[in-house]
Amino acid sequence: MTSLNWQLTSPVSAIVFDCDGTLSSIEGIDFLAKNNGVGDSVKSLTSEAMGKSGLNPGLYQQRLDLVFPRREQVYALGHQYYAHRAPDVADVISLLRRLNKSLYLVSAGVNPAVKIFGEMLQIPAENVFAVDLRFDQQGNFLDFERSSPLVNNDGKRAIVQQLKSQHQEIIHIGDGLNDIVTLDIVTRFIGYGGVSYQKNIADLCNYYINTLSFAPLVPLVLTKEESSNLLPEEQALYQKGLTSINEGKVQISQ
Repeated sequence: MTSLNWQLTSPVSAIVFDCDGTLSSIEGIDFLAKNNGVGDSVKSLTSEAMGKSGLNPGLYQQRLDLVFPRREQVYALGHQYYAHRAPDVADVISLLRRLNKSLYLVSAGVNPAVKIFGEMLQIPAENVFAVDLRFDQQGNFLDFERSSPLVNNDGKRAIVQQLKSQHQEIIHIGDGLNDIVTLDIVTRFIGYGGVSYQKNIADLCNYYINTLSFAPLVPLVLTKEESSNLLPEEQALYQKGLTSINEGKVQISQ
């Protein structure tokens, strides 16, 4: 196999995924907002938070107050996440699970939607971090988990710091400002712009995926030895990802 100067030289044990706009092409809160007739207002707040100002508890509450989601809508959102999953993501996760990588889903999105999506992707429930919501007996929204670090822009950094006590080498892939905050504490941060290109995020990343398919992740997270021991169908996925890299669909700057 050809030597690739960006290829990992030692294996990583854990991979952290963002949810909204990464594993799934939808922003969950925006999806709920559209269904509840407040799509434009909430989408502008989400865009501001993900691309410019960062996330904070006030903005988190503002969006939920506008959307006022019902319990059944939040459960249904988990299935919508899966229906809008990124191309090749299920196969990539299956490959990584076979290689005994510990997979985590860390999201500022709402539970139980994120947990349902994680379960459908076969990511263990205990490896899913998101923000819990409270509902009344009729299923109306009451409040969100205000103590969750994930309602703050540096929340994912706090979660990844916790995970580092279990995993020395971690890769994080995500699309927003609340993902890039882990850049200096992970082995490799991979930006994902397949759904929405964010120049300010791309400019900070050494690795930035500019195609919808998750296939480029495979060569970016495996060592030469790991990639040479893939099963035939996994090799096809690896080669698909490598082709995307060679075609310039992944920004690499070391």
